[in-house]
Amino acid sequence: METDLAASNLTELAPGVKRLIAPNPGMMTGPGTNTYMLGEREIAVIDPGPVIDSHIDLICELAGGPIKWILVTHTHPDHSPAVATLAERTGAERLGRKAPAGPHQDETFTPDREMQDGDVLKTPDFSLQIIHTPGHASNHLCYLNDDMGWLFTGDHIINGSTVVIDPPDGNMSDYLTSLETLMEKAMTALAPGHGDPIERPYEAIDWIIKHRLEREAKVFATLVAHSNMTTGELVAFVYDDVHERLHGIAERSLLAHLQKLERDERATEGDGRWFLAGG
Repeated sequence: METDLAASNLTELAPGVKRLIAPNPGMMTGPGTNTYMLGEREIAVIDPGPVIDSHIDLICELAGGPIKWILVTHTHPDHSPAVATLAERTGAERLGRKAPAGPHQDETFTPDREMQDGDVLKTPDFSLQIIHTPGHASNHLCYLNDDMGWLFTGDHIINGSTVVIDPPDGNMSDYLTSLETLMEKAMTALAPGHGDPIERPYEAIDWIIKHRLEREAKVFATLVAHSNMTTGELVAFVYDDVHERLHGIAERSLLAHLQKLERDERATEGDGRWFLAGG
């Protein structure tokens, strides 16, 4: 499904599902953060984005009904900071998980209700199943609309590229496990935090899993050939298919792959250098 990805344009993706893109385009955000508005009589907003007054104004103006719930997939600064302002203006209940310790987290987000895996939000118009999907972020949640089978994926899955797994909060082992968990759900489409909806959810998730495992195999093969290197040295070999200007970002996911290999007892680290386990 391809739609107009211009910021501040309201798009009705399906009955009772509207998308408003925040005006925060960039290398890490693509066209901008997708804010979703669900329902017709009472509205749930998913990921209102960063604090941009014009975007918050449009959410309130275009919601189409009273905003009763604000849901957050995770607390990275392009997804949750607008919650406080929107909740103050609407009185909506804030749902999600508080920010973990560490950099690049929105510490202003305080949920009124801390959501747990398996919780359900029932409204007059729809039912949302809460799925804890750690990996990109330890507090990441996906929301499955049981009535229509749409999964709102935040940054667990985005359209157009793979997501960065950035330790220490990002965890590659958890990420792959979370993807396998989603394969067991009844889905008809993915509604990502950036980019257009994805109409073949199982194919998309299967591709991501295979891609990550292929990259892991490349990391391991690189260690076989080039042991005793730092991530800064390894990244040029492992991500030789990625432009050098992105190697700084790729190095974070490389570290996540190496840490997974370490947990699997296939690699080990010492003084910032990586080796084959037992080598």
